[in-house]
Amino acid sequence: MHGSANLNLMIKAARKAGRALVKDFREVENLQVSSKGPGDFVSKADREAERIIKEELRGARPSYGWLGEETGEEAGEDPTRRWIVDPLDGTTNFLHGLPHWAVSIALEQKGEIVAGVVFDAAKDEMFYAEKGLGAFMNDQRMRVSGRRTMIEAIFATGVPFGGRPTLPATLQDLARLMPVCAGVRRWGSAALDLAYVAAGRYDGYWERGINAWDIAAGLILVKEAGGFVGAVREGREIFESGSVIAGNAGLYPQFCTTLREGT
Repeated sequence: MHGSANLNLMIKAARKAGRALVKDFREVENLQVSSKGPGDFVSKADREAERIIKEELRGARPSYGWLGEETGEEAGEDPTRRWIVDPLDGTTNFLHGLPHWAVSIALEQKGEIVAGVVFDAAKDEMFYAEKGLGAFMNDQRMRVSGRRTMIEAIFATGVPFGGRPTLPATLQDLARLMPVCAGVRRWGSAALDLAYVAAGRYDGYWERGINAWDIAAGLILVKEAGGFVGAVREGREIFESGSVIAGNAGLYPQFCTTLREGT
């Protein structure tokens, strides 16, 4: 691996947590699961993965702040830096035995994501990027796709479940987008959706009602792979708005225009 000491630390933490998750994934039927809400589950594996990551990252950088899906936000002595972590993005897939989930770790500095790691442990695909140094998957450089025609493009999203309030707007998004593209995928992991945009597997991704820990690492993957990211509503900040659009350079303007019609 190449990159800064922080990036290598993030990769090491992601691999360690990923190994633990793979062991639990093989015994998924035996996992003890508690409900956090309709359609939103957390497992012992999820909590243990966050503990591993936190121990690795905060042990090495005790002054950095922390924002984790399971353990929340903690201020650090250094107010300019914090880790943003989702130990298991795609928990529902994980609990159903579907091998599409990931560990997501980002480093934020002065309000900007400067490094990100998304580790698909089930497929042994490590996606990572650092500001100004490009994006990679298992040491191979990644670039967004070169498609420029919407009707040839495949997009990804997250369709809200369990009566979430963003469902009507998302259904309207789908009604506008699906007639003009080659298809929309809903695979259940925002971190991997963004990683796949960076790798050129998807041409774009959008989602409403999304959390910072779900997308922080993926955002820098897309940008360092030559893509663009923004909020669904023009002029808003991604984390503040809880929404995101990401796409390749050729399609991003038209993709945004299509989704923003009527918003």
